[in-house]
Amino acid sequence: MNGMVHLRIDDVAVEVAEGASVAAAIARVTPRFRLSRSGRPRGPLCGMGVCFECRVTIGGEAHALACMTPVREGMQVRTGG
Repeated sequence: MNGMVHLRIDDVAVEVAEGASVAAAIARVTPRFRLSRSGRPRGPLCGMGVCFECRVTIGGEAHALACMTPVREGMQVRTGG
């Protein structure tokens, strides 16, 4: 686990350490993961998959938990913000 992984977050190229979570990769680009129904920015709260505040779309699959998902080479991530 000493390599780097390349992925895209909202069309921004990001490089993070292999084994990092998608949440850690997103944090390099923006603190906002999604917007609430009222339009307020939301981000990770618990960091262990309980609060669901870190939901993003990964490879077209909505509602993935960024804090629980490890990065993969070439991953495409869309935040809701």
